[in-house]
Amino acid sequence: MKIVILSKGGANYTTKRLKEAAKARGHAVRVVNYNKCYMTIEKNNPIVYYKGEPLIADAIIPRIAQSYTKYGSSVVRQFEMQGVFTAASSIAIVRSRDKLRSYQLLGKYGVGIPKTVFAREAADFEDVIERVGGTPVIIKVAKGTHGNGVVLAETKKAAKAVMQAFYVEGVNFLVQEFIKESAGTDIRAVVVGNRVVASIARQSLDDDFRSNTHQGGVGKPIKLTEEEVKTAIKAAKAMGLPICGVDMMRSERGPLVLEVNSSASLKTPELITKRDVATKIIEYIELNAKRRNKKDRVGA
Repeated sequence: MKIVILSKGGANYTTKRLKEAAKARGHAVRVVNYNKCYMTIEKNNPIVYYKGEPLIADAIIPRIAQSYTKYGSSVVRQFEMQGVFTAASSIAIVRSRDKLRSYQLLGKYGVGIPKTVFAREAADFEDVIERVGGTPVIIKVAKGTHGNGVVLAETKKAAKAVMQAFYVEGVNFLVQEFIKESAGTDIRAVVVGNRVVASIARQSLDDDFRSNTHQGGVGKPIKLTEEEVKTAIKAAKAMGLPICGVDMMRSERGPLVLEVNSSASLKTPELITKRDVATKIIEYIELNAKRRNKKDRVGA
């Protein structure tokens, strides 16, 4: 197959590993900076161009950065218009980048999530705080990544100050309950298809309540409970992301999903668990791209 990896960082770990795994399985692989692609849109002729030439692919692997979601997902959508198989659909990428939309979908499909209130112009900040069970609370910018834009407010006064600041700046934010028993620790489960292929626990190095490795957290292999495996797979399905990273935390009422990441890094999960996640992803793409092509031929 001709596989195109849409990535701005051709030298980063995940992109390199996916390229290596695809080449090892005999595929023609190309890493393309989606930000440098352009598209022509006309009747029955959707084309993606790169460096002046039409970009031809049997399958694409989108690695779209948060700050380029809008344009990157448009490029993915153009490939979808051509009937090219994609490891992550354009709509699923857009959904996953919007925290409010993500929680709405997860809640609808019965996935455990922290109690959450979405606000912008809340006249009564105290009522918002009480709706999630009182302080301490977690306040998150509606669109953020790698643990950025997340604040722990330990008192009502601090929570109201943060919310007021966001309100003045016109920033949409979420207020979530603080899960004391899970502070500073979370789980990253890498889902490929209907399986969890790697799982790690991430722990903050100091008193930071955020365990994200981009914030200095460290990871270790972890065996998930049956309920945690089911929750990760259910969350991936709810978001329409067959290949993704699901972040969860353990609570007294079971696993709670924090985020479903459409472009999850493979670096920490692979290095810590010693599992070849990249090859699992390529195998999934092979199987499902062939199935869809076969279905299209039968339908024709």
